[in-house]
Amino acid sequence: MKISTSYSLLVALGLAIGLAGCNSAMQVYKKGVRQFEQGEYNLAIENLQKAANGKGVTDVARLNYLLAESYRLSNRFPQAAPFYQKAIEAGIPEINAKMYYAYALKAQGRYPEALVQLDQYVATKPSSKVNLEKARREAETLRAIDLISQKKIAFQPKNIGALNSPGSEYAPVVRGDELIFTSSRKEKIYKNNGQPMTGLYKIKLAQKPDETGNNPQLFSSNIFKDDANEGTPAFSKDGKIMIFARGNNGKRKGGLDVDLFISRLSADNAWSEPLRLPISDSTAWDGSPAFSADGKTLYFASNRAGTVGGIDLYRTNMDASGRFSRPVNMGRDINTPGDEMFPYVAEDGKLYFASDGHPGLGKLDIFVATRSQGIISVENLGVPINSPADDFGLFLVEADKGYFASNREGGKGDDDIYYFDDSESTTEKPPLASTPPTEAPKRVRYFIAGTVSENASPQAPLDSATVRIIEEGVEAPIGEALTGDPGTYGKYPLKEGKDYTILVERPGYLTKREQFTMQGRSIPPIFLKKAETDTTFEVPILLDKVTLGKTFVLENIYYDLDKYAIRPDAAEELDKLVTILKDNPTLKIELSSHTDVRAADAYNIRLSQNRAKAAVDYIVSKGIEAERMIAKGYGETQLIVKNAKTEDEHQRNRRTEFKILSF
Repeated sequence: MKISTSYSLLVALGLAIGLAGCNSAMQVYKKGVRQFEQGEYNLAIENLQKAANGKGVTDVARLNYLLAESYRLSNRFPQAAPFYQKAIEAGIPEINAKMYYAYALKAQGRYPEALVQLDQYVATKPSSKVNLEKARREAETLRAIDLISQKKIAFQPKNIGALNSPGSEYAPVVRGDELIFTSSRKEKIYKNNGQPMTGLYKIKLAQKPDETGNNPQLFSSNIFKDDANEGTPAFSKDGKIMIFARGNNGKRKGGLDVDLFISRLSADNAWSEPLRLPISDSTAWDGSPAFSADGKTLYFASNRAGTVGGIDLYRTNMDASGRFSRPVNMGRDINTPGDEMFPYVAEDGKLYFASDGHPGLGKLDIFVATRSQGIISVENLGVPINSPADDFGLFLVEADKGYFASNREGGKGDDDIYYFDDSESTTEKPPLASTPPTEAPKRVRYFIAGTVSENASPQAPLDSATVRIIEEGVEAPIGEALTGDPGTYGKYPLKEGKDYTILVERPGYLTKREQFTMQGRSIPPIFLKKAETDTTFEVPILLDKVTLGKTFVLENIYYDLDKYAIRPDAAEELDKLVTILKDNPTLKIELSSHTDVRAADAYNIRLSQNRAKAAVDYIVSKGIEAERMIAKGYGETQLIVKNAKTEDEHQRNRRTEFKILSF
């Protein structure tokens, strides 16, 4: 009896210890999840790793996925790879996991494995058009990775070992006899990546730049802010104006609080207290500024609304008084579905920048853009400027000498500054030059064609539909046809860099206007193998049959909480409805607004009515007759998802629609 009792006590004690261990692991896991959601990725990694090493966390797939995401979102792609692999093997349902895993594999130089993951991702037909296009472009890059790798430069960049630290040094700029750079040397730790926050520093250049020592000084005490990241300085031609980026204080939405600031050099050689530039977007990330050689144009990177992909390059003009014009997106020839940043304009007018969207060897590669006869071509600078790692922030001292930053293997820390001097090169070909002049330029002819079908299931092809291809700025259509039995149209020649509209009409259907651009669609020269190449873009058009009472949901019509003013992003969507009403002048509609259930019935009715009326008033302001529309607020009376629980389900109920009343 005593033996049995002792055994029972031991078993109970073991169970208690086991349960305590399980509970401890779950508590650490939950803490890691909270830190991940707050953007504190380095702290999240510490706790998620502890939870992974313990017992009690049953959702292994999500645990590893959050670890991988924490590494990715703190810009440590190579370290993310094994955790994406574990998450995928454990059945993580996140559709983008394979795409991110592919980028992590690419950052490790494991190109064939990355291609497998991207092909599998594309085969799932993800709903995000931007991610799908990005993945397709990246897959084509990986298929041609050997071609990109063949462009080699004879010299070897030199790590400025005495200057670089175990932290991060990047964005080098030479000003006089000093090197101005960004470095993580502040006392406060940035919770995103676990490094000290960054600031601006300066150091006298040694006679041999790669021997510059590690005794930098703070650039300016007026610029220094201890609880924010500062970096990427750009100086005007006379050196008296500096633009730089400041933000990322580590708060929940720290990724959206990076803005451009301006400081001026006074008569006593001191930099003024920085002021935020009005061209900065408070809801976006704005950074890596650079002046043109003449100092009249400022280039910068931003992920503000209206970008082609993630982060795009923009330009703005500066007048004599130092005021800036409205920023303009640099278009699809430069910007891709990926990220473009760290612009630099050389004395000869060439634009250098870093990108993960153009065909490259790593996460970020450095490219040069040139314009000839109105056509922009983008070229990878090749090896060893570029590597499987991040390579960015080019600055030229002379045409063949300069600096850049990289987190490639063999460095001293995270991002290191490198120096290169092409005069040491034994090759006759300049390292930053384009295709050798002896090689005849390859020619590509572009065409457009497609099908017209009914927007229904199945999508039956439509004959007798009139299709017009209209080039922007040209009155007469470049092509016009009536679809035959298969519902096909085309093919018609296109010009590089031009924008087009495909206008399709058929009795009994809503007229459709589809936009198509040739910006960013030119085939990179490195992919061309023949002297002449023909490529045709297939553009399918879906027409909606006119049926009285048929309802269409207007996507992405959002309002601020408890407000009904039309936001800029909602106006962009309503403009599409304006186009439909102009193309179909006999169409009359009811425009309705719906809410979720999280307020009183009467309040929701009033709010939805005000929102519907605000939308109608906006459309009227664009030239549509008011009598063609009825504004109707339904509140919560017509829920799509009854008993909604998640925010996505509530959002589906919180919608704006239009219904056909007559045609």
